[in-house]
Amino acid sequence: MLKDEYEWVKQTRQVLLDQCKELNENDFTKEFGFGFQSIKDSLVHVAGCYHAWLGSFVLLETTSPLLTKEVISEMQIGDIQGYFQQADKYVDTVIEKFRNNFGVIIERELAWKVDSGAVRKTPHQLLMHSITHEYHHKGQIVAMLRLLGYIPNNTDILGLPEKEFATDDN
Repeated sequence: MLKDEYEWVKQTRQVLLDQCKELNENDFTKEFGFGFQSIKDSLVHVAGCYHAWLGSFVLLETTSPLLTKEVISEMQIGDIQGYFQQADKYVDTVIEKFRNNFGVIIERELAWKVDSGAVRKTPHQLLMHSITHEYHHKGQIVAMLRLLGYIPNNTDILGLPEKEFATDDN
């Protein structure tokens, strides 16, 4: 995965985060019967996936990648944005560090899950998992917005303005 492609992921995420900044606290934290219950909790969960799999498992940069319920309950949208920014740093580091060796198998236990047993995955598998996981939950968040009566902003990559696809190669 090239940095350009991940930039598209960040752009669509930012569209969603910008809309979430406009939500009142009740809508942001309203619990539904699916996903991670609320828009807020879903966003934190998505960012946490990058922290766990990339920051902890692949890079060994943290042994406590997931936030406690107490910490999450105090978070505001700006804090969540910061959590994603750290996740983006992990992605950048993984892309840079493993760019010529994305297929190397890493085998270790999960720092955040006691008695997980050994897990064998490649950086490429875990980067792709983190991204597809984000889009899975993005769909749930968009559904939550609709249930709250909002018209979700277009977060499909094909919906981005054409200028967003320009690269230095053009």
